[in-house]
Amino acid sequence: MAAGIFNSTYYGKDYRAGAALLRARRPFLVKNALTGFGLFAFTIGVYAYTIRAVGQEEFSDVKVPEAPAQPQAEKK
Repeated sequence: MAAGIFNSTYYGKDYRAGAALLRARRPFLVKNALTGFGLFAFTIGVYAYTIRAVGQEEFSDVKVPEAPAQPQAEKK
């Protein structure tokens, strides 16, 4: 069991963030939210670009092989 968490001033006995933790995080809230949004937007952008680029591929340059040749029966 994590006995050290009960000695922390940041968390209460119910494992919820205490007032001190909320005060410590407050200056970084907007910057972290903007960074998270930026990472999310970049990820969605890369995903959308990839799906769009692959969806436009026609595969007209790929040569389709003919049906495989049937093996001939051995003659004795």
